[in-house]
Amino acid sequence: MAESNKMKEMPVNKLMVQMGIPMILSMALQAVYNIVDSAFVGNMRVGSEAALNALTLVFPVQMLMVAVGIGTGVGTNALLARTLGQGNSKKATKVAGNSLFLGVIIYVVCLLFGIFGVKAYISSQTVDAEVLEMGVSYLRICCVISFGIIFFSLFEKLLQATGRSLYSTIGQVVGAVVNIILDPIMIYGIGPCPEMGVKGAAYATVIGQVASAVLLLIFHIKLNKEFEHGAKYMKPDGGIIKEIYTIGLPAIIAQALMSIMVYVMNLILKFNPSAQTAYGLFYKVQQFVLFLAFGLRDAITPIIAFAYGMRSKKRIQDGIKYGLIYTVILMILGIVITEIFPGEFAMLFNAGPSREYFIGAMRIISVSFLFAGINIAYQGIYQALNGGVESLVISLLRQLIIILPLAGIFSVFARNGQMTVSLIWWAFPITEIISCFVGYVFLKRISKNKVDVLN
Repeated sequence: MAESNKMKEMPVNKLMVQMGIPMILSMALQAVYNIVDSAFVGNMRVGSEAALNALTLVFPVQMLMVAVGIGTGVGTNALLARTLGQGNSKKATKVAGNSLFLGVIIYVVCLLFGIFGVKAYISSQTVDAEVLEMGVSYLRICCVISFGIIFFSLFEKLLQATGRSLYSTIGQVVGAVVNIILDPIMIYGIGPCPEMGVKGAAYATVIGQVASAVLLLIFHIKLNKEFEHGAKYMKPDGGIIKEIYTIGLPAIIAQALMSIMVYVMNLILKFNPSAQTAYGLFYKVQQFVLFLAFGLRDAITPIIAFAYGMRSKKRIQDGIKYGLIYTVILMILGIVITEIFPGEFAMLFNAGPSREYFIGAMRIISVSFLFAGINIAYQGIYQALNGGVESLVISLLRQLIIILPLAGIFSVFARNGQMTVSLIWWAFPITEIISCFVGYVFLKRISKNKVDVLN
């Protein structure tokens, strides 16, 4: 069956599994980059605790770069899928070209920050000279060579929009394997490669990302035949860019809010460096679980968007139903694993003084995964049905409006010794439960106004 016919005719439950599994694996492997770096860095012979703290501090900027790349890709994905569903190949060509133009602009911004802004950013979170030096070295490399992750994110969404999610996963696997192979070689100094410590972790990461981007570029040119390719189609079109960001801006803000949330949490936990490191380590495990929901969301969005372009009420309703069912299954699996094996994860990172805090965070925050996953699925549904405002509101509730004031208030009791640091971790389940209730109200309203009115 042709890829375009598959999006129209294949039963939605089967289509979501077929498209979702590669996307879930792709997002899981993306999370592996950060977990692998931390695991190898945590086992360095000298300075491992400082290095883990440095990686915790640079993580928000890494997330922000991914946020802008993925958010632009999400807008491209939904718009391209909808345009192809309408049979408009000429506009589809412009959508793809403009997304790559935007990728160039995003890279220039990251490059400038890498050259001029890194030291000021790291020094705002720590006064430890060793942590500062390691953090600046790692982050500067990641920003200057950030074109790999940016263009990988765009090519991934271009392939997903045409139903070719398997190839994006192949690219992600190749990058992850390259990263895992190079990490011990460059961090510890194996063979002719000198020992580079955290710099080696950074180089291994960006080389893996570049390898993924190059491979997906080849797949994009060879396989995406539904529209034309070429530099001439990168000429900026204000109308198309506006459409991309009408859909994608809420996704960018949603991802960027994650970055802001981690940065502010680092500031809140600054009074206890071990708890700060533990939160950074746990967040990478949490991202691994939640990235499964993000992967499935990236199947939900084009499937529902394509059906919306076709004005197929039943396929939209099936996309919503099966998207939520499969998300719940994934999140329950994530909760089971993190609740049973917190000690094993602590050993993986060689958490040291942060071990107790890390296990406490994992035990409590993992409870929120079920509600967080549902919220992520809701956002994919909203984006497919032009519900950008609803998606943005959920993101603001989850990662800014509720979570940070709660964590800040709880930290006052922890700093004064009236309660332990574990009180701060309870801000996460409380936030996700409240946001999930609001998200359900939004879903009912969007279904009534945009789906129920279709023939």
